Amino acid sequence: MSRLLAALAVAALVVLAACGGRTVTRTDTDTTTDLSGRWNDTDARMVADSMVDQCLDGDWLVEHGRGREGYEKPVVVVGSVINRSSEHISTDVFMNEIERSLLESGLVRISAGRGEDPEVRAERYDQQRFASPETAAEFGQEVGADYVMMGSVDSITDEEGDTRAVYYQVSLELIDVETALKVWMGSLEIKKIIEW
Repeated sequence: MSRLLAALAVAALVVLAACGGRTVTRTDTDTTTDLSGRWNDTDARMVADSMVDQCLDGDWLVEHGRGREGYEKPVVVVGSVINRSSEHISTDVFMNEIERSLLESGLVRISAGRGEDPEVRAERYDQQRFASPETAAEFGQEVGADYVMMGSVDSITDEEGDTRAVYYQVSLELIDVETALKVWMGSLEIKKIIEW
């Protein structure tokens, strides 16, 4: 009898687990998903691509090469993007999307930044101690950045009853490292209506 009760208990647990379980479906990362209405991966990718297009259409890129012998693509370091919105936004994801989009353009070179420098420098130091002299990376060979890109994400939320509107404004600027002059500024807005 106890075996029968144990089998029934296990069967009941299996049925209960099946009824109240969670379903997970894998999807393509390029699929647009907007479940909550909050800032998400689609927003980060879309805004980064659009803002980089704006930036690379600016006059600064032509001016960079003007009067320079042996023109080389400008070196950009993506600095900080400050989240001043009303919700948690992973600015690291957004900044990585900006770097990806800039690099894929083929028009600029990207310098390590945002905490990557110490790891690269530590590796170079380790190579001086442990790698063969022929293969060890040399000190003093880093390529300095010509420009730093930085910006902010702001938002305004308006809510009434079962409807909420969220307005995001992403602002970016490109600053010449040598002169500290802003050579490009751009912004992009997104507005979402969420209804319950």
